Amino acid sequence: MLSKKAVKASLFASMLTIAGFMPLQASAACDLVSTKDNSPLNIKIVDTDTPEAKEFLTTCVNPYTKLYAADANAAKKGKSRFGYYSCTQCHGPNGDGQVAVAITDDRWQYAKHVTDKGMFETIAGGSNGGMFAWHQQVSNNPELIPTDDILKIIGWLRTQYKGGGDKPWLK
Repeated sequence: MLSKKAVKASLFASMLTIAGFMPLQASAACDLVSTKDNSPLNIKIVDTDTPEAKEFLTTCVNPYTKLYAADANAAKKGKSRFGYYSCTQCHGPNGDGQVAVAITDDRWQYAKHVTDKGMFETIAGGSNGGMFAWHQQVSNNPELIPTDDILKIIGWLRTQYKGGGDKPWLK
């Protein structure tokens, strides 16, 4: 038999759900938004995604960030992807800036870059500051970057961080 408290809590949750203030069930998706205009970035899990990419698209947590912070040898995969996709042309060989801004210091062009989710959104969907959409699905171009490679690049960039203070991406 349920206690009065349990019944009240259950009724309250039901009322919130009906009123639309609480979802019927928790969302299992990571809600990505465009850096350009905050519209939804519709990046879906596809058959070719790695388990790490699927995890990120579900949780918004980049599994490579902590892995690469702990293993410099593994982080080389991210640096390799950074060079392969010519990120170096604008951001320099180590992300310190060249034609485009540095992405390894604490002077973020967009405040959301303090999170891996925010940085992913900018790389995947582009920005109003001159960067175009690099993600295969967003650009509708299979020759561009899959989710997993963007995550590896971000994981490596975090190992190159030269700013001070807290590193929220490692929490």
